[in-house]
Amino acid sequence: MRSGYYILLILFVLVTSCGEYEKLLKSDDYDLKKTKAREYYDNEKYVKATELLAQLLPRYRATEEAEDLNWLNAQSFYKMKDYYSAGTYFKSYVDQYPFGKYSEEATYIGALCDYNTSSRAELDQETTRNAIEGFNVFMKRYPYSSRIEECKTLIKELEERLVEKSYLSAKLYYDMKQYKASITALTNSLKEFSDSKFREEMMYLKLSSLFLYAEKSLEVKQKERYQATLDDYYSFMEEFPESKYSREVKRIFQKTSDYLKTGTVEPVANNQ
Repeated sequence: MRSGYYILLILFVLVTSCGEYEKLLKSDDYDLKKTKAREYYDNEKYVKATELLAQLLPRYRATEEAEDLNWLNAQSFYKMKDYYSAGTYFKSYVDQYPFGKYSEEATYIGALCDYNTSSRAELDQETTRNAIEGFNVFMKRYPYSSRIEECKTLIKELEERLVEKSYLSAKLYYDMKQYKASITALTNSLKEFSDSKFREEMMYLKLSSLFLYAEKSLEVKQKERYQATLDDYYSFMEEFPESKYSREVKRIFQKTSDYLKTGTVEPVANNQ
């Protein structure tokens, strides 16, 4: 009997609470809504806080209270781990209050939201680039912040993701035997990420792509493309004289040299 009583009591409280909240949403008492929005936030009831703030923000736009309400709204979404929405609101806060009392924190968390929504390397990296830009903006604006080293660490992690994305995209062209596109993609990636951990492999793939592209070209185009292959061979050997790809590279060199001397070449097997 006693347990049934407590269940009924809990249900009554829940129904009453929901009813009061619905009345609050429909109310014209905006002072009460502000008080309750802060109360809900403090009690970690972020959904209710944001619903009330959605009504409050238009009404208090351009008032002294607007800054705190915008900050509370952005923080509520962040606490809910809705990083897409939170990032938008933190950046909006910084745009509206570039010298506001929360501007430093908002600039940092806005970048952190992009970091938290950054995709794995195989997917689109727009938010990764946005996060890098955001952390760089933060470091430029607040060079003496205690978060500078953390920003540098996060930027390095994000840049590694871009490096891997660039590598995977370029390698995909090679795997698909689209050698002209592969040459372009690998050249751009090596230029943008000159110290990539994939550099040796990418330089080999570029050399191989140049050779295979020359091999499959029309006869009238072959000489200049084999010459480009030979030039790339010397660049590769200068940088990686003891490469793990040495065997394949030497074969490419031999076939390329033979063509440039005699005008003919036997096809080389593609072992990569």
